[in-house]
Amino acid sequence: MKKIFVIALASALGFSAIAQESKPTIEIHGFVRNYYAVDTREMVALTDDFFTYVPKDEVLLDNDDDQYSYANFRFGALTSRLWVDVKNYEVDGLKVGGRIEGDFYNGLGNDKVTGTANFRLRQAFLTLSRAAWTLKAGQSWHPMAADMPDVFSLNTGAPFGPFSRTPLTQFDYKLGDSFSLTSALLWQMQYTSNGPDGKSAQYLKWACTPEFYFGANYKADNLLLRAGLNVLSIKPRLYDNNGFLNDRVTTLIPFFYAQYAKDLFSVKFKTVYAQAGDHLNLNGGYGVSKVNSDGTWEYTASRNSSSWLSLCYGKKAQAILFAGYVKNFGTADALVSASQYWFSGNSFDNMNQMYRLTPTFVYNLGRLAFGLEYELTSVQYGDKAQGMNLKKGLYEEGLHWITNHRVQGLIKFTF
Repeated sequence: MKKIFVIALASALGFSAIAQESKPTIEIHGFVRNYYAVDTREMVALTDDFFTYVPKDEVLLDNDDDQYSYANFRFGALTSRLWVDVKNYEVDGLKVGGRIEGDFYNGLGNDKVTGTANFRLRQAFLTLSRAAWTLKAGQSWHPMAADMPDVFSLNTGAPFGPFSRTPLTQFDYKLGDSFSLTSALLWQMQYTSNGPDGKSAQYLKWACTPEFYFGANYKADNLLLRAGLNVLSIKPRLYDNNGFLNDRVTTLIPFFYAQYAKDLFSVKFKTVYAQAGDHLNLNGGYGVSKVNSDGTWEYTASRNSSSWLSLCYGKKAQAILFAGYVKNFGTADALVSASQYWFSGNSFDNMNQMYRLTPTFVYNLGRLAFGLEYELTSVQYGDKAQGMNLKKGLYEEGLHWITNHRVQGLIKFTF
């Protein structure tokens, strides 16, 4: 009787009682990548200063020298990468795949110069697909970050577009040859929200509500279009002296992506309008807008527009141009104080606007690549000494531009 029940259940779910499976194909890939970079100014940066965000605002010494205005140089191979792909496994018509990927970024010393780079997890996910649907589970690129410009810089255009790999469960469904839908539940690990206790995934844990994404995709001939909405609801505080709290801030992030490619030419464009967005490596945050009589707080989020455009021509010899622009519109409501405003750790809350221009040349010789890139990043900061306009959540006085010039070389062998 039990055997009959198992056979009936398997048949109802579309699986045969005796599994028919194929042998999986396992492929090992990777690359050795060496960067060589020189900056004219100290940057907010990660990964031994190869992953750049913004140039630091001026800080004057007693003799009026700017302590961050100095040339600095580095080179290293710590972003070399390995990954394993599992393909072509099928069991009863269910196609299964997976990837495990890592590089050697983790483990450097706090001074960002000394230390030994250890192997760290980048991606680890499996995929299940049948007919029109595909399920991805594990750690992978955030759906809003997956499409990237053609620059070879490690920052891949951040913070002008979302950048995040995160634990997720993603479901894609094809509506036909050209249209598909994507939905995902996401968690936080390496890229987290800021808050009263610093950057942490605990705010999402306390909220008990995963981040959610829903989007639509169109792909036909040479054109790819995506549009989507990201929703995040977190609890910045769990309790105070009076007990547990229900403080919560919910933010929305819509985005649009377009790509056209034909022959040797491609153009890509992405734009995001973010409330907060710090967990996606965007410039933004949130702060306290009201303290209630019962001790609870109400919050208001920053509003930020981030966009980039990427042009690429060529195959063996590639010419690339990247342009990005960010505008900080301040908070939707007035802030109680500047000290209770938690901005993204990759930037500063006195950032008003910024832009980047990056011309790049890459020469591909089979699996070997040589690249040269110039990256100009300029930020308009407000004067911290003159204070924040709390009604807008902006520093508007003493606006001034700070610029960094970076020249970067690349040698890369892919196998």
